[in-house]
Amino acid sequence: MSMSFLFDGPEDAGCTILLAHGAGAPMDSASMSAAAKALAEAGFRVARFEFSYMASRRTEGSRKPPPRAETLNPEYVAAIAKLEAKGPLVIGGKSMGGRIASMVADELFASGKIAGLLCLGYPFHPPAKPQQLRTKHLADLKTPTLIVQGTRDEFGTHQEVPSYTLSNAIEVFWLEDGDHDLKPRKSVSGFSAADHLKTMAGRVSAWTETLKR
Repeated sequence: MSMSFLFDGPEDAGCTILLAHGAGAPMDSASMSAAAKALAEAGFRVARFEFSYMASRRTEGSRKPPPRAETLNPEYVAAIAKLEAKGPLVIGGKSMGGRIASMVADELFASGKIAGLLCLGYPFHPPAKPQQLRTKHLADLKTPTLIVQGTRDEFGTHQEVPSYTLSNAIEVFWLEDGDHDLKPRKSVSGFSAADHLKTMAGRVSAWTETLKR
């Protein structure tokens, strides 16, 4: 599988963040690009990659649906190996990308390959299906984890998430009125999408300072 990366931020950054995309949009979607730019401006080296089903949409023009998330675990591990990050590495992604990273994180953390896990809009359940939880493996996760979630994310709202059993290694950081792309309604929240992404990047920056290097 040929895999290419999109890079943002300084090459000599103290920490690299590897991000995978969500189920339906590619690595250069507007929301992924804006998140990567905000993290880069906070001083991180940010790498983005695509799973093969998404990459093949570019070459074949097909609309291949995403496979079952766990079948993509080996592709995430392969991306980490290919990246050969210098210094501490945080893995994660948007929605499904973060979920897949969360499924491979503990083994990589135990072997010293990663320092932490960052999920931007974790898909706790499919929209309108709150009983179909995707949280079982999060109950005993050992990897230091930051989940950045909008309070009105239809994959897990501020009302729903506190009732889930989550490991003490996980911090959930809420963005007021944010949706699944962390975007708020300015008329409701008083914040812009750019404001929220800057806040997100600032929180990630403070959180990475607490990780064992």
